[in-house]
Amino acid sequence: MTTLDEYESHDALGLAALVKRREVSADELLDAALERVAVRNPAINAVCGIRHDVARKAIAAGLPAGPFEGVPFLLKDITAAARDFPMSQGSRFFVGQTTDVDSEVVARHRRSGLVIFGRTTTPEMAINPSTEAVLYGGPTRNPWNLAHSTGGSSGGAAAAVAAGIVPMAHATDGAGSIRIPASCCGLFGLKLTRGRTPAGPLAGEGWGGLTGDHVISRSVRDSAAALDATHGADLGAPYFAPPAPASFLDEAMRPPGRLRIAFMRTTLDGTAIHPEVAAAADDTARLCESLGHAVAEAKPALGTEEMLVPLMKVVGCGTAMAIERRIKVLGREPGPEDLEPVTRGALELGRRTSGAEYLIALATLHALGRRVARFFVDYDVLLLPVLAEPPAKLGRFVMTNPDFMDYRLGPNGIAPYSPFTPLANMSGQPAATVPLVWSKDGLPIGIQFVARFGDEATLLRLAAQLETARPWAGKRPRLG
Repeated sequence: MTTLDEYESHDALGLAALVKRREVSADELLDAALERVAVRNPAINAVCGIRHDVARKAIAAGLPAGPFEGVPFLLKDITAAARDFPMSQGSRFFVGQTTDVDSEVVARHRRSGLVIFGRTTTPEMAINPSTEAVLYGGPTRNPWNLAHSTGGSSGGAAAAVAAGIVPMAHATDGAGSIRIPASCCGLFGLKLTRGRTPAGPLAGEGWGGLTGDHVISRSVRDSAAALDATHGADLGAPYFAPPAPASFLDEAMRPPGRLRIAFMRTTLDGTAIHPEVAAAADDTARLCESLGHAVAEAKPALGTEEMLVPLMKVVGCGTAMAIERRIKVLGREPGPEDLEPVTRGALELGRRTSGAEYLIALATLHALGRRVARFFVDYDVLLLPVLAEPPAKLGRFVMTNPDFMDYRLGPNGIAPYSPFTPLANMSGQPAATVPLVWSKDGLPIGIQFVARFGDEATLLRLAAQLETARPWAGKRPRLG
């Protein structure tokens, strides 16, 4: 398999089917992925930590006969602890971090037959919606326009999938880190219900339960099959999601029925957003209406700042916790060359926040989450943009501001650009972004859907219906 079209015309399940029929080998698929890394990664800077020797050894040892047998796969350079794949968390302070145990979600990816061969870039400590970490020697660039951001924090994952290097890649979402990159790169991204996939054995939860692992993919069915392979609590989990259906992949194949859909075309505060994004929300609402759903403009009763202030306190404290653990391992404080200024600001915020203040922030988020849950008594799904603007230009969110809260919440910070995605992290609800609209400049504009706690099935059914109504798999950026 050497031609671009032959490899890239299949999603992950399609490639695995070729392996099962012995029309192609896992080694040939790995060759195809590595060839694309060599040709395309210099332009986009999305893939790091390649260990082709480890991947070849796994293939030679015999792969599990799982749903993704033989499919090349990349892990995000944070959270996903994996034997033989050092992890840096996008930070010079964490370079060389190794483990002798796989995180449970990685172990499940391996059991599904995936062939892990490297990692993908992320902003330092995953606290930026644009992947421009100093560690990687330059920004990760959007395959649709190299001057623009891929999003973050799973920006490398999205760029690698959009560029055709792999059909899907591991990703995490703590405040939009799956949905933002999927939106920026024209892909499908599903943020899961809190506790749906395991966080152990090296962690109980991330950022007070805001974060979770899954994938970014080109097709809805790949995301559903990956969820079938990875969902469920691991030993000692502090909590877990409601019972799952027998098969998420089967759910994605079923019609969604007539859904009650609320939609937003402004922020929670009623602030206007970029006209192309508002138009994309309107267009998606009309599409849903044409498919038989009941659509009405409505939004939960809470404010953007009311949600983001306590959420960012939790994120800052979680970031500080990770850095404090690294300090103990290295036996030294980070120097100016170790952390970017925003990350140092998060460390300082965490250090000056008392235990009571942290718990107040977490309790506030839980109370707001209950308010959001009541909104879903009257609606099955909430339709809203992923970002308030099309993908930003690179350089806008470089991490040079030493004031973490100002960087996140100030008038020139992240909040005006990304006011929507933290809603589902706060409430723990599942949310998906679908690539239905492109801007006049040819950049993807993702629209997300949020469902009730535990109801990924409705999102997968609706997303698959939209994928059929307005197919996106054939839309590809032009790269070498």
